[in-house]
Amino acid sequence: MVRKDERSMLCKASRILSSFTAMSGGLNLSTIAERSGLAISTTHRLVGELCDLGWLTRSGKTYSLGLALFEFGELVPIKHRLRTVALPFMQDLLAVTNETIHLGIRDGSDVVYIEKLHRHNVLGLPSRTGGRAPLTCTAVGKALLLYEAPEVLEEILSEPLPALTANSITDPVVFRSKLDAARPSFLTTDLREASGDGCCVGTPVMIGDRTVAALSVSSPASRFNPQRFGPALRTASLGLARRLGMRYRLSLEEFDI
Repeated sequence: MVRKDERSMLCKASRILSSFTAMSGGLNLSTIAERSGLAISTTHRLVGELCDLGWLTRSGKTYSLGLALFEFGELVPIKHRLRTVALPFMQDLLAVTNETIHLGIRDGSDVVYIEKLHRHNVLGLPSRTGGRAPLTCTAVGKALLLYEAPEVLEEILSEPLPALTANSITDPVVFRSKLDAARPSFLTTDLREASGDGCCVGTPVMIGDRTVAALSVSSPASRFNPQRFGPALRTASLGLARRLGMRYRLSLEEFDI
């Protein structure tokens, strides 16, 4: 059994690691303490221990996430299970659309991006592999909610809906009506709701009646063509779902992602 003080230390270490973002780069000790809400002495001690473990690395007075975390990340079953099977379908989508392709799963009220493929002339999106975004602001997130259980949707919509841009939907009634309208086509859209010039169309990846992931195609608003992207997206989604079922031959309870 984990003692209360040990659990507290784990929580504090988690707060330190959560201080780092994709855009933050290296952080000094005072910034880590400020972001984590911990005393500077506690931060100094825990940061030293995290460096010893390889979870953080130090260069001068700044700290960055260490390679040990990358190694742990590569061992996460969902990444290998889902990403490995999905990559050929995502690569086909990339070839057909020549636009940015996302694969995501739901974690609470967020979408977590498992993979992202793009050409060199990449659209400036805030998404990144391993990153998060609010479900309600992205097409891939909406696709994850499209056929979710009513109680799950109710729980998410009971909280204030975040806004990433001025176009983000923050009214739960409007959001629910958008989902209702999208269900017959299995296609959701993000019309500059996650980034200023980015539009996106998404669709769920379903095994039986359970959504296990979602795929999306993103492009600048000037090139956004859901009528062209949608059929290719649905074909990829159905192929991926079929391959997942064939590859693992798992029941929905066993396919725990």
